[in-house]
Amino acid sequence: MPTLYHSAQSRSVRPRWLLEEIGAPYELVSMNLQAGDQRKPEYLKINPNGAVPALVDGDVALFESAAICQYLADKFPAKRLAPPVGTPARGYYYQWIHFAMSALEPPLLTIFLHTAMKPEAERIPQLVPPARDQLRAALAVLDQALTGRTFLVGDDLTAADVMVASTLAWAQMLGLLDAGTPATAAYLGRLMGRPAFQRAMAA
Repeated sequence: MPTLYHSAQSRSVRPRWLLEEIGAPYELVSMNLQAGDQRKPEYLKINPNGAVPALVDGDVALFESAAICQYLADKFPAKRLAPPVGTPARGYYYQWIHFAMSALEPPLLTIFLHTAMKPEAERIPQLVPPARDQLRAALAVLDQALTGRTFLVGDDLTAADVMVASTLAWAQMLGLLDAGTPATAAYLGRLMGRPAFQRAMAA
């Protein structure tokens, strides 16, 4: 049974959501990041980055949310959370997973750090406008791709949707989604309405 090391409102929501979609038993270990659970020696043996998520599945110990989601989607092929290897759909699946990590998340992180997370004296306000422009451009690309579609790849939810929609949920929380991306907003609303997503967001 896989064990997921998790903290609410962190990147570990992604693999937790995927595990809920899969529906197979798993163990959830809640980490108190404020108390420093992620820096304890026993946890650093699992994830030397001192961050969440981490997944332990038998002899496999993984970190990085995208890698964990791809691993889980492949481990449970009957759930159809990843297109078959070697198909064009598999290529697009990889594309959107990497898009979440390289195009959506970096500007969001910059905006979050320099408007809310860092102490005010450590914030660099000049970084925020270009990050907003970068995010706006990425959302325009995504909105075009989602127009007329229910999911990013094919007719089924995949781990790519989990990666992208969980990042969009963060953008929405920061008030960074606007009326200029209606297909994206509708897509996020549909996915946030899924029972597995709502279970994953529970404390």
